Amino acid sequence: MQKATADKSDPIAAQLAPVGRETVQDRVYSELRRALIGGLFEPSQVLTIRGLADALMTSTMPVREALGRLITEKALEALPNRSVRVPPITLERMDDLLRARILIEGEAIALAATRMNSRQIATIEGMLGEWDEMRALKHKKDVDREVTLNQAFHFEIYRACGSAVLIPMIESLWLQSGPCIRVAIYAFSDAGEVDTAHYHRTIVKAMAAQDAAGAREALIADISRPFVFLRNKLEADSKKGLSA
Repeated sequence: MQKATADKSDPIAAQLAPVGRETVQDRVYSELRRALIGGLFEPSQVLTIRGLADALMTSTMPVREALGRLITEKALEALPNRSVRVPPITLERMDDLLRARILIEGEAIALAATRMNSRQIATIEGMLGEWDEMRALKHKKDVDREVTLNQAFHFEIYRACGSAVLIPMIESLWLQSGPCIRVAIYAFSDAGEVDTAHYHRTIVKAMAAQDAAGAREALIADISRPFVFLRNKLEADSKKGLSA
């Protein structure tokens, strides 16, 4: 049987890593989950089972099963023609996601503030160093790297909270927020907004001081920024559309 090959000129295929035969259902799910959290799919983007199967170099069955799980988790929406789409950005959805993230992630970071040891603090400080190295490069903005570092930074902290219940809830919220955050990163760049590392340094300072209230406040400022920015942009675009 001829081995399937992905057409990497296809935008989706270029973003997804091929999946091997072993534990294929879980690996397809994990890869699509990674792509959603990282914002590799855009809001309102339509995805087909066949297109994803070709990009992942696998059959349609594990893709169908993975999409079903992601629809259940509210990360994707089912469409009548057997395709799915990434949920569109709406004011109501952004407000709902932000409210939930402030509550859940705010509690996680407050718990972690009194639990993180010096080695863990050094790890997140090291991530700031990586961020500075990335920003010092004169090449085109590396959004994929920025998204990856941002996720690694936050989850290094959240894993220190000591709660096995909060982590899956946070992962679910990031799964739903990923497409919005990526759009915001591009918008920040165009608008010349303050770099994310500025907010992360404030978080690190609070964590090193075991300041739970300060850490929560710094986190809220960090995660609220993309949602507030996008909200203002959507409202401005809506007003322009009405006046046109």
